[in-house]
Amino acid sequence: MAYIQLEPLNEGFLSRISDLLLCRCTCRHCCEKCCASSCCQSSEDEVEILGPFPAQTPPWLMASRSSDKDGDSVHTASEVPLTPRTSSPDRRCSSSDTSKSTYSLTRRISSLESRRPSSPLIDIKPIEFGVLSAKKEPIQPSVLRRTYAPDDYFSKFEPRLYSLDSNSDDVDFLTDEEILSKYQLGMLHFSTQYDLLHNHLTVRVIEARDLPPPLSHDGARQDMAHSNPYVKICLLPDQKNSKQTGVKRKTQKPVFEERYTFEIPFLEAQRRTLLLTVVDFDKFSRHCVIGKVAVPLCEVDLVKGGHWWKALIPSSQNEVELGELLLSLNYLPSAGRLNVDVIRAKQLLQTDVSQGSDPFVKIQLVHGLKLVKTKKTSFLRGTIDPFYNESFSFKVPQEELENASLVFTVFGHNMKSSNDFIGRIVIGQYSSGPSESNHWRRMLNTHRTAVEQWHSLRSRAECDRVSPASLEVT
Repeated sequence: MAYIQLEPLNEGFLSRISDLLLCRCTCRHCCEKCCASSCCQSSEDEVEILGPFPAQTPPWLMASRSSDKDGDSVHTASEVPLTPRTSSPDRRCSSSDTSKSTYSLTRRISSLESRRPSSPLIDIKPIEFGVLSAKKEPIQPSVLRRTYAPDDYFSKFEPRLYSLDSNSDDVDFLTDEEILSKYQLGMLHFSTQYDLLHNHLTVRVIEARDLPPPLSHDGARQDMAHSNPYVKICLLPDQKNSKQTGVKRKTQKPVFEERYTFEIPFLEAQRRTLLLTVVDFDKFSRHCVIGKVAVPLCEVDLVKGGHWWKALIPSSQNEVELGELLLSLNYLPSAGRLNVDVIRAKQLLQTDVSQGSDPFVKIQLVHGLKLVKTKKTSFLRGTIDPFYNESFSFKVPQEELENASLVFTVFGHNMKSSNDFIGRIVIGQYSSGPSESNHWRRMLNTHRTAVEQWHSLRSRAECDRVSPASLEVT
């Protein structure tokens, strides 16, 4: 097996390569050190500066040049470069020559490095290299979907949700004629107009027609021959500050011709919805709602005004609220006195067809399940929004306060027969609801301070069911 012997590298070539690598000022024509090359002696413009060093030749390089000229004569421009290797028989190389070349290169590099001053530190951000590749598209995970068979798919639908015969109040896509024929609750004639000079909205309730006859409690019609209708007006979402027309007795075609004014800014009025509720008055039970009309005021020209006939639609509220009562409670521990202020009431249930109501409030103190004291306010004639501002004081020792209850009952005064019941609430140990319990708890936590709160009136049956104190009073 023949072995090919490689020709050893020339020592002068290795020295030249080392000088080229270590020198920072290199001639671009002869690739030699600029200070030693003959082509760069005449002009300094041909020297290309590589690196962050100044243009003048560094002192350590000048010292290196003198030593190079004295100690090594092979680094001249006339040195013959290496020729390609031939198959001459005189080609030999010993291991000693190779070791001498390596030792000379190492000694030369170490001597140059020892004479080289330290380079200044330069903060250079590293350069990041990347491989250009095709644009990658984000891959979304696939979602496993269940495939439904046709029979299984259509079985999920509930036809009643898409039927026009449902009991929902969504009648936006029905005309007034279709609503009238569907529900048969009659129609209401009214008008609206806004006064920019005085900043109030005027609502005029004109008349109604084709109202249905009242229903009996068992669901059969003709409990009475005719209705006793009236209209309640409010601007949603505020249902507390409502207006109410007078009651028209025994008619299905009432003519009201009544005007009502709402003090409200113009921009706020455009955000409201006008709600007109037609109610059937019943002296012996709670009033029944016949139907309602809701008109968003943003859809009408309030300044120009206008009047409309609108078909009544069913209301989710079958019974009219009984009204609200504003009360103030204050307890004085040192005197052992419980002070009660009956301030006002609003939107009370009307008890008289001809002249509204003559309401008054009865206050009864119950200790445990025993009636202790009864007091009442004066009655105000012909109003459903009475102002009382009357104060009452009950002697209640502090150790008995936790077992006390106050029963407030609103009646309509009637000179010919017994008073008409309107509504009731119970505050104290046996409260009739969360609102009443909250008022009593606030009063207990803040002695010597009056605590006011509005309360919605409840029916007698509701109070008797939840409060034992209601059963002890009349």
